[in-house]
Amino acid sequence: MNPINKLLVGVMPVFPKKLIRVFANRYIAGDKLSEAIEKVTSLNSKNILATMDVLGESIKDKNEAVQSKVESIEVLNEINKTGVNSNLSVKLTMLGLNIDFNLCLSLVTEILECAKSYNNFVRIDMEDSPVTEATIKIFEAVRKKFDNVGLVLQAYMRRSEKDVLRLTEEKANFRLCKGIYIEPESIAYKGKQEVRDNYLKLLRLMFEKKAYVGIATHDDYLIEGAKKIISEFGLSKDKYEFQMLLGVRENLRDKIVSSGEKMRIYVPFGERWYQYSIRRFKENPNVAGQVLKSIFVR
Repeated sequence: MNPINKLLVGVMPVFPKKLIRVFANRYIAGDKLSEAIEKVTSLNSKNILATMDVLGESIKDKNEAVQSKVESIEVLNEINKTGVNSNLSVKLTMLGLNIDFNLCLSLVTEILECAKSYNNFVRIDMEDSPVTEATIKIFEAVRKKFDNVGLVLQAYMRRSEKDVLRLTEEKANFRLCKGIYIEPESIAYKGKQEVRDNYLKLLRLMFEKKAYVGIATHDDYLIEGAKKIISEFGLSKDKYEFQMLLGVRENLRDKIVSSGEKMRIYVPFGERWYQYSIRRFKENPNVAGQVLKSIFVR
């Protein structure tokens, strides 16, 4: 990691918001739902699917949790109204998971009922380790009633193999990613290659258990590894999809699409863009250098 980029990340919070917005404009669809719909429409025109996410996490007030539910249903309503090809991703800490488990379960159920009425799908995002077990329990509870729900698992978590075995009993639909939160080595793999190795191990296990998988990565090594496993299993293209973040490695994204693979882009939007942008910088400090270079170097 470039030490200058790491230093830039450390001082990012004191930068003017207008400067951070230069970064945000690439990685988020905008402040408003209408802007996100426009972005998804553009992606759809390139034969790319989407999952939309209202930015934010870890609210501390029940009224905010209810409002987050309302915002999620507004997204589903607009997807249905406009006909764009997108599903919805939700974070449970936005829906009150840290406040009241049963409140969260109730709000997620309302969202899933709405999605079901539109024949749409909801992905429950995975957050940091203090809420991993509660997130899985919410998923298990709603999965008993709904088949239009999936879950994210993180390859760097040591527990994920057991979680795959546990959740395939529920015929879970997965998004598999590396993982981004800072976790202790006692519960998370730290080495780059060991995370990669576990990712491919988990992917193989998911396919062995006949699960549908969203292969979420921007890593060439993992994409090539996934293709080898797909070929080995002789999987048809309706058994999996590739997934990437908005604004990240678009040339690679387009290459995957042009090869005939299904691609879904994670499209975040909303007024909480600033917090999301700072987090993206911390996840990938090299981006900080690239963005600042684009601002100051002509």
